[in-house]
Amino acid sequence: MSAVDTRSLSRDSLFMMANVRFDGSDDTYRVKIRNLSSGGMMAEGDLQVVRGAKLEIELRNVGKVDGSVAWVQDNRFGIAFANEIDAKEVRAPVTSSETVAPRFVRTPIAHPASDADKLKNIRKL
Repeated sequence: MSAVDTRSLSRDSLFMMANVRFDGSDDTYRVKIRNLSSGGMMAEGDLQVVRGAKLEIELRNVGKVDGSVAWVQDNRFGIAFANEIDAKEVRAPVTSSETVAPRFVRTPIAHPASDADKLKNIRKL
């Protein structure tokens, strides 16, 4: 897929965090995902990025995706995925529809004796 084809894909703006690891390095960097499509994404982070660098990014609900840096501008950079992904899957909630929210039960609170109760006991003496 050419760069022109990639830009024609529908992109959604979002704010999500992801981990990036560059080829030849064991270091992992945390970046913000600014927009996402099936063919790539724009990321933002305080790290040195070089155009053409190969990387692996871990996306929620999808896992690790191979890609390369397509462009760099200040602290933002574009990533072209090696293979298309299902962008809707990344944006989907982490929990499944089968998960039920826990029901919280209020525990009874043992109230300490009030001062009035203490005074009644003293008056009886």
